[in-house]
Amino acid sequence: MVTPVNPPPLAPTSPPPPTDAWPGPLSALPEGVRVRLLHAVHGDPRAAAEAVRLLGDRRSAGLDPLPAEPAALAPSLLRAHRAEIRALPDDTRLLLLLAAADQYPVATHAFLRAVAAARLDTRPLEAAEAAGLAHASADGVVFRDAWTRIAAYETGSPANRRDVHRLLARVLRTEGETPLRSWHRGAGALGPSSRLAGELATAAARARDEGRLPLARALAERAAALCPDRAEQTLLLTRAAVYAWQSGAGDRARTLTARTEDDALTGVLALRAGNAAEAFDALLTAVVREPGEEEGDATSEVDDAAPVAASAFDGRNVSATLDTVRPTLTTLDVPDPALHLLARATEAAIYTGDLRRCREADRLARRLGIEPPGTLGGLAAAFEGRYEDARDLLGATAGRCGPGGDPTLLIHAGIAALMLGDHTRATAATVRAAASARVRGVTVAAAQAMEFRAYADFWTGRPRAGEAAAADALWQAYATGQDNGACHLQAALAMFAALTGDADVCRERAATARSYALAHGLGLPAALAQWALAYLDLSSGRFAAAAARLRALAGFGPGHGHRAIRHLATPHYVEAAVRTDDTRVARVAHADYHRWASAVRSPDDLALSARCRALLTPGAEAVDHYRTALDLHARGTRDFERARTELLFGGALRRLRHRTEARDRLHSALEAFEHFGAPHCAAQARAELRALGTPATPASAAPDDLTTKLTAQQLMVARMAADGATNREIATRLALSPRTIDHHLRGVFTRLGIRSRIELVRLLAEGEGM
Repeated sequence: MVTPVNPPPLAPTSPPPPTDAWPGPLSALPEGVRVRLLHAVHGDPRAAAEAVRLLGDRRSAGLDPLPAEPAALAPSLLRAHRAEIRALPDDTRLLLLLAAADQYPVATHAFLRAVAAARLDTRPLEAAEAAGLAHASADGVVFRDAWTRIAAYETGSPANRRDVHRLLARVLRTEGETPLRSWHRGAGALGPSSRLAGELATAAARARDEGRLPLARALAERAAALCPDRAEQTLLLTRAAVYAWQSGAGDRARTLTARTEDDALTGVLALRAGNAAEAFDALLTAVVREPGEEEGDATSEVDDAAPVAASAFDGRNVSATLDTVRPTLTTLDVPDPALHLLARATEAAIYTGDLRRCREADRLARRLGIEPPGTLGGLAAAFEGRYEDARDLLGATAGRCGPGGDPTLLIHAGIAALMLGDHTRATAATVRAAASARVRGVTVAAAQAMEFRAYADFWTGRPRAGEAAAADALWQAYATGQDNGACHLQAALAMFAALTGDADVCRERAATARSYALAHGLGLPAALAQWALAYLDLSSGRFAAAAARLRALAGFGPGHGHRAIRHLATPHYVEAAVRTDDTRVARVAHADYHRWASAVRSPDDLALSARCRALLTPGAEAVDHYRTALDLHARGTRDFERARTELLFGGALRRLRHRTEARDRLHSALEAFEHFGAPHCAAQARAELRALGTPATPASAAPDDLTTKLTAQQLMVARMAADGATNREIATRLALSPRTIDHHLRGVFTRLGIRSRIELVRLLAEGEGM
């Protein structure tokens, strides 16, 4: 007898309500496991306490997916709820079973129609209301909580479950309800059925096309349970895993993928929540296994590719795996599966920092007759020093950032634009990628898009907006099982904290990112976190420490550092090196940076190159280079770096005794830093003005403008505190420690000149009313 599949709740769009009742062991879990577990137990602290004890070491560490079935998460709690349901009269239990089947695990909103069609008496629901378990509403039945709804469903006998599913199927008659009708028909089946499996598979495809991926996953998984053919069953399970992953149900996707042994899915999951180097290997294996139009052609093509593939896998014997060609890539439901997986392999190389693998994947693609993605070819060309070729390939990719495109391709357009220094286009591409992902129901891609949006926000001086967006994306990454992406976002948040002068937050975020990154071979977030710490040192006047960190960054290998981050950090390294009179390595780094800037012709990169040349040029000869840099900044978008150039130029003019222009440049820099909320840089500008004998201009912000007095992180903490959240609740939401939240609140009180939360509520209310 086949019973309905009971999937976990869908991926969240907002955090579960936090509470001080979370058990102590829960706080010891890794952040990603904790967020997913809280969602899996529907935010119930009793279920969370029980689940933590049952997880085991591997699940607690995030190495294995969380249980898919409710009974495996909180069996004692569920037994207690079942006992409450069993204590009710039979006709009350039947109505609750019907309502639960209408809501769980797929919401179909057909309860009232089913009641009318079967001429059921709803008065027995009064017993459930008297017991405090559920109550009737205009839209159907409202259960006390999610666990009561689950208990009401699971307490029903298999025969009664089938009956209520068949009743619900009969009343779902409209064209738009076809997938829901198919779901209930499948849930009411007695056993395996090829016909029903086919109907459910068709319904799953329709739901996917409509952007209803959670429903598509449930339908495909149910189809697999009813399918008598083993090969077709595996294919359906793979599709269910794809839909689960795309919709944000990461644990469910990992559980299903383990039953399919699909290289493509294994690679995608490892890319987002495992070892990125292993992800690269799995993804490239899947590309090599892609069949041709005819089996003979595919075998020949794979045999020709074997030598190149062996090179790409560092000498591993992959030819033994190529004699079995499986249609793995077709399960990804993308127009060009091989191209899609090559794009994913490119991401794996980017995350590890092992860009030489881009070159190997590029060669393999061309050997297989596949035109590689522009980011792959562009990175390969850049790695080989062919900067003009890289510019052309990346430029073509960055140009494909129109609205409504495939989220993965839009993310790659954003990456390419970032590499070219085109932050306007990078912002457009990543915002459109997130929007397209949401429209298509591909929840998992929205957080990834925001990872790369953060770079544009940082460079263009939008720390408050960038920090808020990155903090929200961080929670989404954890909730959807993308711990690698969360690590990248932690490092990005460390960068924002460095810019806004939140030293404690910067160090905490950077430490979290580096610890995870080094354990998972993620060179990109490891390098970004190191850069954040160096930037904090630089903006705080600790030039020797900044130079040391940035020199170390240049020496990091794949999995520990990143060539692109080292390149982006070159202007800051040159500044730190000049301040410490150690410019030998800095001159070499600048020469390569200038060659790239000249190739891509980015005004911002050329401006920073001119600034580097000014720093490396003694005395009055530097003035013309600074003027060139500011002229180029005027055509670019990196307003924050323009302000730093003005700061450095103003200091140089002061030393040359050009007092009037020095004062103007320094006042302009100070005003910009105050606007950006960068207190450390503002302090440097004030120090230069004091050395000039000129008083600094007071902050121009209105006294009641809280957004200019507080950093983005402080403002978020202040608003949550004013809403009544405790420090622990705020820490849970922002993925920070309660100690850091306490530090933030003390900073808020100091900056606003208040002493209590009551005053904070009043100030925020006044600010919102302005």
